[in-house]
Amino acid sequence: MNPVLRGLAANPALPAELVGRLVEIAVADVRPNLAIGLPSGLGTGLSPDLATDLACALAERADLSRAQARALAASSPEVAVLLAYAGRLTDADVDPLTQPQAALALLDEGAGRPEWARVLAADPDVRHREKLAACPGLPADVVERLAADPDVRVVAELALWTTPEAAARLAEHPHAEVRRAVAANEATPPAVLSLLIGGAGLVPARRCPVCDREVPPFVHDPHCPRPDCDLRAGAACDGSHGSTVQETQHLALRNPATPTEAVVRFADDPSSLLRTELAARQDLPWDVARRLADDPVPGVRAALAQNPAVDEALIRVLASDRDPEVRRGLAHHPQVPLDVLTRLAGATRIGPTLLPRIESATAAEVTELAASPHPAMRMFLAARRDLPDGTRDALAADPDAKVVRSVASHPGLSEARLRAMVDRYGAQVTAMVAANPDASPSLLEELSRQRPPVKKALRAIARHPRATAAALAACLADDRARPVAAGHPALPPHLVVELLNDADEAVSEAAAANPSLPRSVMETLVREAHGEAAHD
Repeated sequence: MNPVLRGLAANPALPAELVGRLVEIAVADVRPNLAIGLPSGLGTGLSPDLATDLACALAERADLSRAQARALAASSPEVAVLLAYAGRLTDADVDPLTQPQAALALLDEGAGRPEWARVLAADPDVRHREKLAACPGLPADVVERLAADPDVRVVAELALWTTPEAAARLAEHPHAEVRRAVAANEATPPAVLSLLIGGAGLVPARRCPVCDREVPPFVHDPHCPRPDCDLRAGAACDGSHGSTVQETQHLALRNPATPTEAVVRFADDPSSLLRTELAARQDLPWDVARRLADDPVPGVRAALAQNPAVDEALIRVLASDRDPEVRRGLAHHPQVPLDVLTRLAGATRIGPTLLPRIESATAAEVTELAASPHPAMRMFLAARRDLPDGTRDALAADPDAKVVRSVASHPGLSEARLRAMVDRYGAQVTAMVAANPDASPSLLEELSRQRPPVKKALRAIARHPRATAAALAACLADDRARPVAAGHPALPPHLVVELLNDADEAVSEAAAANPSLPRSVMETLVREAHGEAAHD
């Protein structure tokens, strides 16, 4: 699609008259529009694909009239779905027979009519029945019909979202794919999940996605060259539906409704993937967690290290782990003791992120962290944006650049402090200072003129609501800042117009969506879209 036309359709300053004309262009030649008072057959020359793209862009607008929304919905199923999810269509605007996708979107939002579900349950398109199976609040008779659907994809989708009662029945379905979906459904009764994960007490499944397509024994080539093959990676079946059974166990382990006593036996399972899922569960008994802390696979230990249920004793054991991913995961544990975090910071690259333990630090701990002799701990604290003014200002004057960079975007910093940061550390902190919401227009201009330019700073300036025209003009020199600056309302109109012809489509689209685009130019663009002569 023409990026300028797409940007124009999204422009919040586009006058209502021009919105209406773009809607007419998008729905041209759609005959149902005649019934709702919008013209048809305008002869714009737009291809159906381009007209659909334009309609999709217009569907995102909040100022559409009901008639315009209905007209756009009639132009294509994709647009109707967008409008339905946006709340711009009601059940009175949709016919499930002619607009099944829009009807399904409303049902998915709980805004459709129950009788639609009965109509769509008999739809010959399996994709529509599959979508219906995921909708909430289906009538009981529709659930029964979908549970008996001849296509296993429909039944599996139902099993993934249905009620506890229906899930319990579907756990005995003869197809392993349906049982796999039941294992992922958090509404499935715990007793049923225990049966699925253990494999005992249920009649064995008769089919799976692999033996539906291939004669066992079969192992799917991970580099399968067939373009029409939809088997999952690792799919295999020797008659026991092995890969699907293991996926069922994997999903049941991830399901918080699966009882603890049903999952602990996987601590010694040969599959590291299953042990990793077990290590992430927050209901782990201490003795099982302790065994997993000695697992030979680092990924298992890393999952355990991030588990909020792991207590301090085990945290201290894991802190000595030689694998950096384990230590990095432990640094993100919400209850890691500060002394352990200090050790981790000295031995592991963590980065200037807001760690959960730092975010929950008490006022006394904040004071302690601000005075820490370890720059990394002060850097972690500086990532908080709710610090007392005195603490924030002290960190802004820190002798370590990492700390200053971490606090530089903190709101409330004075202009003098922001300038002092740049004077001391230059390009090391410029981008974060430019991102500070309190950075003044004059400071942003100065930062945009730094030589050599700091590219990350230009990108921050291009997004800043206080950026001036001069600062934004400087941002146009950077390839990644240019499309952002092109859409900034403070960019001078003459530059916005020039950027409509930019070689980068992202730039021209952003310029067309800029509310500073002159109305006369908007009118010209719409006339050109209509195919009218420029001298009109």
